[in-house]
Amino acid sequence: MISTIGLDFGTSNTVAVAADAGQTRAVTFSDDTDSFTSLATALSFLDRGAAKAPHPEAGPWAIRQFLDGFGDVRFIQSLKTFAASAAFKGTGIYGVPFSFEELMATFLRCAFERAGTAFDPASTRLVVGRPVEFAGHNADEALAMARYRRAFMKLGFNDILFVMEPVGAAFSYAQSLERDTTILVADLGGGTTDYSLMRFEMHAGHLKATPLGRGGIGIAGDTFDYRIVDNVVLPKLGKGSTYKSMGKELEIPPNLFSNFARWHMLSVFKTSDDFKEMKKLLRWCLEPDKIELFIDLVEEDQGYPLYKSVSDTKAQLSSEDEAELTFAPLGADFRATVTRAEFEGWIAPDLKKMDAALEATLNKAGLSEQDIDRVFMTGGTSFVPAVRKRFSARFGEDKMAGGNELTSVANGLALIGARDDMQDWAVAA
Repeated sequence: MISTIGLDFGTSNTVAVAADAGQTRAVTFSDDTDSFTSLATALSFLDRGAAKAPHPEAGPWAIRQFLDGFGDVRFIQSLKTFAASAAFKGTGIYGVPFSFEELMATFLRCAFERAGTAFDPASTRLVVGRPVEFAGHNADEALAMARYRRAFMKLGFNDILFVMEPVGAAFSYAQSLERDTTILVADLGGGTTDYSLMRFEMHAGHLKATPLGRGGIGIAGDTFDYRIVDNVVLPKLGKGSTYKSMGKELEIPPNLFSNFARWHMLSVFKTSDDFKEMKKLLRWCLEPDKIELFIDLVEEDQGYPLYKSVSDTKAQLSSEDEAELTFAPLGADFRATVTRAEFEGWIAPDLKKMDAALEATLNKAGLSEQDIDRVFMTGGTSFVPAVRKRFSARFGEDKMAGGNELTSVANGLALIGARDDMQDWAVAA
């Protein structure tokens, strides 16, 4: 029986690492045929009729349930982006109301049911990563943390510790240090970019850490995906097109298209006044075929397949100079070549904002680039060449470090939870 679990509940993926007697191992989620150590943060509910509660699935099994289309399925992705939103009061799923914490608890319950590691929540310490800055407009940090705690308590956890995600990554990396080191951790995930500055020192063989500063911004991989959607896909769906009204030719409101680009909001948009407005505009549109396609994609819940196509294109651009984006719902012959140069041009304003957040973090800590000994980059977005180049140019290639980009946070959290001084690393919930 394990004693500690480090949980990295991410916007795109969730990772858990178990620790016992100072040893860590990734929690594996599996069925009879497949196993995963990184679980897509996705949740689906299959409608089983009024007499039965909807059947939930998590991770790849949720995606499979959604894509197989055997019955009516509600699909929810990027749940973490709702955590700090006071506007999100909950949602109804086939007649059953779900609050944020009930959705989160359902996802984790489904995930742990597929875990090959046995543990008792009542006697297991749960060390949870939290972002430095929660994603979303007017993010309410206190609300998010309260929701997190209630979700974990629904699962039976009582011993819960919260640690900044980049601190977990820093601690994981610090296990390999041989001398006192000042580290900048850049945790670049799906929803947020988090920075943490820490000083690690060895005293009588015991690792000590001093936090020097932290900061972040709600821009990361999901924002980069949106830039591809905005520039390649949305023009095919009518963005920039016009309609006739009272003898005037007017542009279709751009906000209608940005709603579609945020695929984790697709189910909300589908029942929104904005979508009703789009349908009303159809008869007056000068390019109705594009708007009809837009409406069809929304009604057919094509947000996730679009996300997958775009994400695959972005990943290919990390190793190649160009990639081809295909998406069958836009037409069997739809092909769009995206070059790395184009992509880097589209995300340039976002990179500048990430730079500004890093500058503010260093300034607040009273540090310069010369004070940083090592830069440890973690999270899926750290693979984007344009991101890595900016850090390398600023701090020097000799200071750059990486490795275990997708598991380092959870591994560090588990190690912290096994320490006697674990509270020194924690933040208030």
